[in-house]
Amino acid sequence: MSNVEIIKKDSGDIVDGLIRDLKKFQKQRDWEKFHTPENLAKSISIEAAELLEHFQWQKEYDSSEVADELADVLIYCIYMADAMDFDIREIIYDKMRKNAVKYPVKP
Repeated sequence: MSNVEIIKKDSGDIVDGLIRDLKKFQKQRDWEKFHTPENLAKSISIEAAELLEHFQWQKEYDSSEVADELADVLIYCIYMADAMDFDIREIIYDKMRKNAVKYPVKP
C-alpha cells in the first residue's frame, strides 16, 4: 500500500460545534432512545430516497427542498456516527485514504 497523506484543514471547531448542537437538539426532545444504529440506518435510507425523488422524472428541482432532504441525510449520518461512537473526521479521512489508494491520481 502506498503512503497516502490527506491534508486536513482545521475544521474541528465547526464539526464539533455542529455535533454538539445536534446532540443538544436530540437530547431536548428525548430522541436518543429512538436513535439506535438500526433505526438510524433505516432513516438514512428513507431520507436518501426522498432526496432522490426530486430528480426522478424531471431535470428541474427545487434547490430549497433538495437542501432540506440533504440536511436530513447528513443529520441522520451524524446521529448514527455518534450512536456507534465513530469519530466523523477519523472515519472520513480513513475512507479518503483508502479511496486515494484505490483511485490514484494519474500523472
